[in-house]
Amino acid sequence: MERSYSIENLIEILEAEIILNDDWFRDSICYISASDLMSDILSFSKRNSLLLTGLTNPQTIRTAEMVDIAAICFVHNKIPHEETIELAKKNQMPLLRTPLSMFFACGKLYYAGLKVFDDIP
Repeated sequence: MERSYSIENLIEILEAEIILNDDWFRDSICYISASDLMSDILSFSKRNSLLLTGLTNPQTIRTAEMVDIAAICFVHNKIPHEETIELAKKNQMPLLRTPLSMFFACGKLYYAGLKVFDDIP
């Protein structure tokens, strides 16, 4: 059975804090995408996923919009550039940050039941 999580659940799992969210997030998340290579996000992400990344530039928002990512969480407590936050606001893209590394964030989300793709057992 596929498990899904609200943004509040994800914040708790990832020990995250909200950078930007104006009640835009209404769906649940069933999948994660994790990469610092935006070409990988374009190729391998699923719609309504949570994107974990260490990249804080505006290209992250542009890429997430193209794939219909539901929210972005920056690892290592990174704070995105002001231009990135403004673009996210314009595109109504929730932004989070976690003190966890990408490795630990992925592990915690996987352990909680989120998957990368639906063909993974």
